[in-house]
Amino acid sequence: MKVIIEADGGSRGNPGPAGYGAVVWTADRATVLAETKQAIGRATNNVAEYRGLIAGLDDAVKMGATEVSVLMDSKLVVEQMAGRWKVKHPDLVELHAQARALAAKFRRINYAWIPRSRNAYADRLANEAMDAAARANSPGERTVNRTFEGNPQRTSQRTQVPVSEHAKDVATQSPTAPGWTGARGTPTRLLLLRHGQTQLSAQQRYSGRGNPVLNEVGWRQAGLAARYIAQRGGIAAVISSPLQRAYDTATTAARALGMDVTIDDDMIETDFGAWEGLTFGEAAERDPELHRRWLRDTSVAPPGGESFDDVLLRVLRARGRIIAGYEGETVLVVSHVTPIKLLLRLALDAGAGILYRMHLDLASLSIAEFYPDGQSSVRLVNQTGYL
Repeated sequence: MKVIIEADGGSRGNPGPAGYGAVVWTADRATVLAETKQAIGRATNNVAEYRGLIAGLDDAVKMGATEVSVLMDSKLVVEQMAGRWKVKHPDLVELHAQARALAAKFRRINYAWIPRSRNAYADRLANEAMDAAARANSPGERTVNRTFEGNPQRTSQRTQVPVSEHAKDVATQSPTAPGWTGARGTPTRLLLLRHGQTQLSAQQRYSGRGNPVLNEVGWRQAGLAARYIAQRGGIAAVISSPLQRAYDTATTAARALGMDVTIDDDMIETDFGAWEGLTFGEAAERDPELHRRWLRDTSVAPPGGESFDDVLLRVLRARGRIIAGYEGETVLVVSHVTPIKLLLRLALDAGAGILYRMHLDLASLSIAEFYPDGQSSVRLVNQTGYL
């Protein structure tokens, strides 16, 4: 997946109240995938610029980007990261090393200087953060993180609240103290249920947008999964892919819970294009070289279909909407093997290769949690004991 990072930072006084901003765009710069702003107290312009770059790189790593273009209006940071200028100031040595370590996680990365007028989005975020840094000099205020990644309407952000409000908020959440991961607050828990069996899945054929219905075994699996989930209870919403096999599985669970089903088009299965309905062997025989590349490169798409990187972009949007709408609650999401794997990959903060190493059975249940401070965890993968 290719993305663009724009980052900025500044200080009022140099050194003085400082902050940074960073935004991650799709490669066509049409959609914001994540944005970040943070007040960092008293610092220099250059320190704030580096902190903005690090935040943008970190967001891009978490969403699985493989190719990155970094655009900044700091000539110093761009030239140092490109290796053309040496890093001499002791305050920047460690920050430069952090940025280089993150940059090494991408397959390809390049840096370019742009004038401030073309960096307006990140500049605005940085100025908002500097305003917050100036306010933080007064007692009773501190910064906390709240993350909503992947939703173009409501993206990740770091905001300020009075310390007394933050303490009250944390005190009423469960768990009230971080576990060994350091995550704080009440997570949004996603119960990820794969749909039941269809005739195509029984024959191990690529099944994307062809929309086959559940067969007899699939209906039985849906019923058993629904009974198990209903016994758990505590579910705030049931969200489904629009495809019939997922919707019927979701409706079966929703009836057992006494709830309705909400359709999310972004949770639809991968479009396998010309490979739809083919077996693994038939697809490999039809397009041998392309099929080999597709099995190891998530940016490669089947003929007339979509790549796993494309699927990731819409799964990020769906995750953002769910977290924004059901923060701190449990949501049943009924979908397909690829979107579920991608949500688990995001929760694990894992590389793209995990998609090829993870197995999910039909009608299996997995659980991923996303915390308000940006942390995440996976509690369950591929449970089928109820079938």
